Amino acid sequence: MNHKDFISELAQVTDHSLKDTQILVNSLIAEMTELLEDENQLVVPNFGSFEVRKKLERVLMNPGTGQRMLVPPKLVLNFKPSNILKERIQKGGEA
Repeated sequence: MNHKDFISELAQVTDHSLKDTQILVNSLIAEMTELLEDENQLVVPNFGSFEVRKKLERVLMNPGTGQRMLVPPKLVLNFKPSNILKERIQKGGEA
């Protein structure tokens, strides 16, 4: 499902217009992004948690050339699904 399909389906389920639903989804994503930038963690009950983690600097070796490279530290987004979400997915979406 792509973004456009998601907006259409959400608009039908919530009985809102496509434009209102698009504004709502964009606002939600913007707010989640802002929270993750500030707090480094966001927990959505019955869905899961998002966390910003720092990957440390490390050395990798190119297997073809044998050359060693230094990979700088970076921030990565990690998602951990809730147990409820895991169970629903394992059951094929049946609650």
